[in-house]
Amino acid sequence: MKVTITVNGTKHESEIEPRTLLVQYVRDTLGLTGTNIGCDTSSCGACSLHVDGESVKSCTMLAAQADGCDVTTIEGLAKNGVMHPMQTAFMENHGLQCGFCTPGMVMASISLLQENPNPTEEEVRIGLEGNLCRCTGYHNIVKSVLAAAQAK
Repeated sequence: MKVTITVNGTKHESEIEPRTLLVQYVRDTLGLTGTNIGCDTSSCGACSLHVDGESVKSCTMLAAQADGCDVTTIEGLAKNGVMHPMQTAFMENHGLQCGFCTPGMVMASISLLQENPNPTEEEVRIGLEGNLCRCTGYHNIVKSVLAAAQAK
């Protein structure tokens, strides 16, 4: 089937298998490998990206469902070589260890701040419950999100 999806500001028209997941589309068809596949069950959030401005776990969404949509991946956040404030906050506050969950955490955190621009620490922890980090205690991730909130 044919889909037209705008990814990171560029319109893409592609022939895909109807069963192609959105994460497979951005990684395999478009070559945007910043979005990670971690579990294939929507448990970890490593595949989180934005569809029409909403955080979505792309391992549970078909690419056909994104037909006509505007998708933003981690690669689309930086503008003119300047990182998104959330990316900067994660870097400055050591909000990553191995980095595998980081793209999904960053995308989910941006959505969190769109919904709640001034969250408490507890609200950040609750807001990111659907995203797993396998190598930290989340302290620096939460610290990063709170720093990004203050930077606005």
